[in-house]
Amino acid sequence: MFYEYLVIGLYFILILVIGVVFSRMASNSTSDYFRGGGRMLWWMVGSTAFMAQFSAVTFTGAAGKAFADGFAISLVYIGNTFAFFCGWAYFAHRFRQMRVDTPTQGVKRRFGPKNELFFSWALIVFSFLNAGVWLNALGVFTSAVFDADINLTIIVVGLTVVFVSVLSGAWGVVASDFVQTLVVAVVSVACAVVALIKVGGPVNLVNNFPGGFVIGPNMNYPLILFGTFIFFLPKQIITIMNLHDSFRFLNAKDSINARKASLLAMTLMGVGTIVWFIPPWAAATLYPDAAEGYTQLGNKAGDAVYLVFARNAMPIGTVGLLMAGLFAASMSSMDSALNKNAGIFIRSIYEPFLAKRNRKTDDKSLLSISRLVSFVSGLGVIAAGLYFSSLKELSLFELMMSVSTMVQLPMMVPLLFGIFIKKTPQWAPWATIAVGLFVSWFIANIFTAEVCASMFGVESLTNREIIDLNIILTIAGHLFITSAFFCATSLFYNEAKDENREETELFFKDLERPVVADDDLQDKVDSQQRNKLGSMVMAMSVGILLMALIPNPLWGRMMFIVCAFIISGIGFLLKRSAKNPST
Repeated sequence: MFYEYLVIGLYFILILVIGVVFSRMASNSTSDYFRGGGRMLWWMVGSTAFMAQFSAVTFTGAAGKAFADGFAISLVYIGNTFAFFCGWAYFAHRFRQMRVDTPTQGVKRRFGPKNELFFSWALIVFSFLNAGVWLNALGVFTSAVFDADINLTIIVVGLTVVFVSVLSGAWGVVASDFVQTLVVAVVSVACAVVALIKVGGPVNLVNNFPGGFVIGPNMNYPLILFGTFIFFLPKQIITIMNLHDSFRFLNAKDSINARKASLLAMTLMGVGTIVWFIPPWAAATLYPDAAEGYTQLGNKAGDAVYLVFARNAMPIGTVGLLMAGLFAASMSSMDSALNKNAGIFIRSIYEPFLAKRNRKTDDKSLLSISRLVSFVSGLGVIAAGLYFSSLKELSLFELMMSVSTMVQLPMMVPLLFGIFIKKTPQWAPWATIAVGLFVSWFIANIFTAEVCASMFGVESLTNREIIDLNIILTIAGHLFITSAFFCATSLFYNEAKDENREETELFFKDLERPVVADDDLQDKVDSQQRNKLGSMVMAMSVGILLMALIPNPLWGRMMFIVCAFIISGIGFLLKRSAKNPST
């Protein structure tokens, strides 16, 4: 285990160095701290958009689902891919064209200051829940790898993320996301290639999967699986392409870079949808009893399948690299949440509070307060992660989907449909959320999957079918009831009473007005991004190259050498392009 600890230790050092290196770029203003001043290149923005949607749940809860049920888990990630396609086609550049620093400022422009304040508090609290789920996923996996205490893992990783987010703001967050995207890619592709070789190729992987690869075991009614896919497509659009999650694209230097960023995220998600799950699919054949070695994790035992594969099939050091990838996934999701929370609090809560009392403060003071808010938010996320770690009865996939469908979906309905429907009363957003939460409660407690099935004469659903049908019913409820309610509020719109009418009209005009970067001012910043990240990437490639010295079979050493060569090539190209920012 010495080599695994060494790899993880070096990775943490790299992340901390990134925070220090990019801290100067976030020290000029709060706009720089919250969104890099809106001066980031598409490949940085695209990687952070991708990583913000990617978390340790992919390597744990989702991998456990792939191990148990086969191809079905890919339906969720296909939905993500489709959402980013919609971002490229319609949303991404319009989000950048809102011309705001934080997502709640966009909410203010669309719905008015009262709704801005409501969503500010609601979204901050929700981000604690979401990031807590991701952090808990990492704790589960780490405890299985190193027999470490889950709670201690959550605290240590949480504090590391807090350091990067507090010190360097959006620049450090996005830069570390880019480096972490490379870590995830290296781990995923290396494990996928070895898995295919071990299992005898893709044909054997599919044909030998227990219970059938496409449908999977414990699924007597394939129509439920088809329904899950159909409903996941609009669900992922609602939860990814909305005014709240617009923060992903506010960093882009112009409208064109915002669109390119969404296209990159779509490509990464599309390729990853298959590559990520090849190892757990192969493990279902190679190591069918993988979960039995981790009974201490309760219903989360199957979530350690990636670890089982890495320990049994990969060269020494890969488990450390896998853990680095897991840390990368969770840390990227967390640091984005902390940075976004700081921006929301300062712009939509603290500054309006000062304005009401006719008090002003300079930008440097706001920057200091922003760092304090990031720190406090980090403690809140750690607390949420510790709470979720105590819920042994839920698998990580079930926990993630419960938070996403029951809480996130109703909150985001008005933040998506409000982009298309202009004339709604001031009470429409919060009333829609109230209706949505009632719909979630009603389906969870009254109109359950069992009740729905009995209406069609079906009495014997498996546990898997019950979980999937509950997800379908919840999504359908929000699509047909919650969304319909928001649209229907336009019938009660009174233009004479709309205090935010002029700002709303200007908001919709801005959505169609492209943002064009000033190349004379932008070139220096572009060079800095390329040069600094190029150095970080090349440093990481050296670390992976040194892994070839670990006592492994020749093929294992060659794997690390090839990975290092590819990553160093990316670093070299970044460094070279820094000399010619127009490329």
